[in-house]
Amino acid sequence: MKGWLILALLAGALYYLYTETDKLDAPIAKTEAMVKKIENKVDSMTGTKIIKIDHKLAKVRTDIVERLSTLELEAFNQIPMTPESIADFKANYCGTMAPEHPVFSKDNQLYLCDHL
Repeated sequence: MKGWLILALLAGALYYLYTETDKLDAPIAKTEAMVKKIENKVDSMTGTKIIKIDHKLAKVRTDIVERLSTLELEAFNQIPMTPESIADFKANYCGTMAPEHPVFSKDNQLYLCDHL
């Protein structure tokens, strides 16, 4: 029981120092920098990088490809599947007052806006 009280007091003291003072800011920054440096060394030693694959986007892409005509498919393939380009497409062609796309039909344009 005595050990739990000491542990609780230490945890309370650390919480107070972390939230109410700036005493731990410098040690935390040093620790984060050291961890980042170690991660960079490990990455450079192994030569691998972590790549996040968005399976949802791949599934939506196959659903969209099945729906489009050949001309629309060519135009769709010219849109890079990056978050920035998708956001650009949505900004230009999605919304209530958005102009109609020169290649996509109105139904397919709405479908793209809904599913991208």
